[in-house]
Amino acid sequence: MGKQKRDSASDAECEKITAVLLKSRTGEFDLESILFLKLRGVGIHDLGCIGECINLERLDLSGNNITNLAPLASLRLLSVLNLSANRISNLEPLRSCEALQNLNVAGNIISSIESLHCLQPLRKLENIRLKDNTYNFTNPVCRSASYRTVVLEMFPNLKVLDGERIVGRGSDLYQLCKDIDDTIKAGLYKNGQLIEHPDCKPWVDDSYWEIKRSNNAIIEEAYKQFNDVLHECRLLNNRATHVISQTERSMSLKKQPKQYAI
Repeated sequence: MGKQKRDSASDAECEKITAVLLKSRTGEFDLESILFLKLRGVGIHDLGCIGECINLERLDLSGNNITNLAPLASLRLLSVLNLSANRISNLEPLRSCEALQNLNVAGNIISSIESLHCLQPLRKLENIRLKDNTYNFTNPVCRSASYRTVVLEMFPNLKVLDGERIVGRGSDLYQLCKDIDDTIKAGLYKNGQLIEHPDCKPWVDDSYWEIKRSNNAIIEEAYKQFNDVLHECRLLNNRATHVISQTERSMSLKKQPKQYAI
């Protein structure tokens, strides 16, 4: 009976974040000393005193029953926040998390683009996840046909949306191919020839795809040594292939049945 009461008390404690819970999970005596915290899938619905962890930088609260994010407003140093698989519809308290760079709110009940406006002042925000196909997490807002386009317009500094990189040379090449494809689909042909536009400019500079060689002597020497090692590996591979071939030929000869002349 006593054990059952203790278990019930422990479960109740996990429903709300308390100082006791935080200290037991992190081993820190002072809440302000906590920098990283993971409370994944423990049934939390009340964030309690989490706001007292003012130096918190990384926080994982995924897989709980959280609806109210108000206590997170004081976490000015928070850079990575995982709130996936909860019951969140309002992100307004995150407006104050000015250091936030990475936000995962997939698997919640965020219903409109307007709900994301509060995140626009966060200039450091570069990674947002509102849906995760791996775990089949999403939000109602993701059902809109214009969802991705609108979000990218709202957050011009975004580098990753829903796990897909949207900046860098890889995305430049993707956009280039997409623009070419769109042009072809638009049917801008006349008598089988694409209409020329005098004001068109090259997509990229002539030297864009060239591999830049550094003038740094240390890097040049490392590059040379790497090529030397690569050459040695190729020689060893050729020798190994030759030895294996000879061995296989020798073994095949031994396996041939002996013939006797009568």
